[in-house]
Amino acid sequence: MGRIGVLTPDEARTLARKMLASVAHGSDPAAQRAAERRAATIAEVAEQFLREHVEAKRAAATAASYRDLLERLAIPEFGKRKAEKITTAEIQRLHIKHGHSPYAANRLLRVLSSMYSFAAKARLVPDGHNPCRGVEFFPEESRERYLTTAELALIGEALREGETVGLPYDVDETKAKHAPKEQNRKTTIGPHAAAALRLLIFTGARLREILHLKWEYVDFERGLVLLPTSKTGKKSIVLNAPALAVLSGLPRVGTYVIAGSSAGEKYERPRSDLKKPWKAISRRAALIGVRIHDLRHTHASVGAGAGLGLPIIGKLLGHTQAATTQRYAHLDNDPLRRASERIGAQLALAMGETDQSELGPEKIIHLPKSRVNSPHLL
Repeated sequence: MGRIGVLTPDEARTLARKMLASVAHGSDPAAQRAAERRAATIAEVAEQFLREHVEAKRAAATAASYRDLLERLAIPEFGKRKAEKITTAEIQRLHIKHGHSPYAANRLLRVLSSMYSFAAKARLVPDGHNPCRGVEFFPEESRERYLTTAELALIGEALREGETVGLPYDVDETKAKHAPKEQNRKTTIGPHAAAALRLLIFTGARLREILHLKWEYVDFERGLVLLPTSKTGKKSIVLNAPALAVLSGLPRVGTYVIAGSSAGEKYERPRSDLKKPWKAISRRAALIGVRIHDLRHTHASVGAGAGLGLPIIGKLLGHTQAATTQRYAHLDNDPLRRASERIGAQLALAMGETDQSELGPEKIIHLPKSRVNSPHLL
């Protein structure tokens, strides 16, 4: 019950009477203590969650991000604690601790909540125990950035310049002893890196879908890319004429469309990223705050602005949930613009600002007759 000196004899007798009473009603304190010793820790629950649920049912990149969040942010904080003993207040403190990065903090909260839901089904914690429930998410600023026609033109120019004469770069001559002459400071964009950027723009595909694309997935006859797996599972990407032209003109030097290389395995591994070529292109095009993922947003925004409809855009992007495509709803203004133009034209006609002969019959709206028979001044 406790150590001598911590509990007084009277306190021990009171506690003993309570324990005997609970035993008389069927309780088993020894079994309860043994069950508590066997209870899974956060680290144990996390590993089982990652192995049996995330890595078995999610894309590799998603599983890697889940593992990173748990091992880097949650396990160092709670790893040795029993999962069923973690309180909502503790989860909230962890969430606030990482509030300097709202997106990461919210994602951690979602992952922990999913882990506890899994743990309850696996009987690792009591049914319904989820300390993440009730913790309020941080507000997140919208990350969508849509390139304008002028910006797309600048990207096209920078790509062509990078492929041919190369893009200029700056050097701090006070630190570089043997810096090349200014006229020789050029960064060349290779054909595969340039092709990857063009495909991201023309298809709206995700970065890994392009970088990990194999030639065997490309169906030139049907104009499709048939991915056996992606972030949302099996997926097909429509190849429009510009995308097909990019692929047709690209040399095949290995298994992957966007050839990468590593020591001893030249061209047999996918390219890991596009950070350096994109940095050079965006700097040359004077783009500020534009990420590679914004090329996907731009692809969708062009379709929404053209009035193609959100369901069609969602299918092109491979969205499995209609709510995901709703972020582009404010751009789908074609029907609204037509309605506004029609109403505005009729109002201008009524005000004598335009001639009826300038309006087609489809723009004529019959205004209700005024119930005011005599003019008045304001």
